Amino acid sequence: MKMKVVGVVGSPRRGGNTETLTRIALEEIAKEGLKTELITLADKKIEPCDGCRRCSETGKCHIKDDFGSIAAKMKKADGIILASPVYYGAATPQMTSFISRFYCMRGKPLRRKVGGPIVVARRAGKNFTFAQLMFFFMIHEMIVPGSTYWNVAFGRGKGEVEKDEEGVKIIKKFARNVAWLVKKLHT
Repeated sequence: MKMKVVGVVGSPRRGGNTETLTRIALEEIAKEGLKTELITLADKKIEPCDGCRRCSETGKCHIKDDFGSIAAKMKKADGIILASPVYYGAATPQMTSFISRFYCMRGKPLRRKVGGPIVVARRAGKNFTFAQLMFFFMIHEMIVPGSTYWNVAFGRGKGEVEKDEEGVKIIKKFARNVAWLVKKLHT
């Protein structure tokens, strides 16, 4: 069975800087011999958790939208990247709604999977957004490899993130570390 890493892009815009950076990471991972899949939330309907707590009894969320199919792919994956641009100093509403819905998952199905965040910012808010996504990985008992710095890059207009040479190098190193760790855990 071939190992796989899924990258979930929380930007509401297709083809933007966050998607570009996630594609760069997944390309590096593919070079290491792993399968990859990019999932964008831009065209998906993901409602926020409504706090009903019925999932505590049933183990399933009652909300019918695109969450379940993406979560199923994440459960099957060996590695997971969550990527978000900074919107008003935090992850996008799409990403925030998405991660809030994992409350319904019993038994920590993401436990000991490899993963980490990628954040794109115009200027500020990157540290809080990075931490916000890191909390997701920590609470799910996932293993997060590092890089030479936090997994952040700068860019506002479409394609600008590719001009952030240091940011791209950081993301590539992170991606290679994800691939290395996934392979180590599965050999």
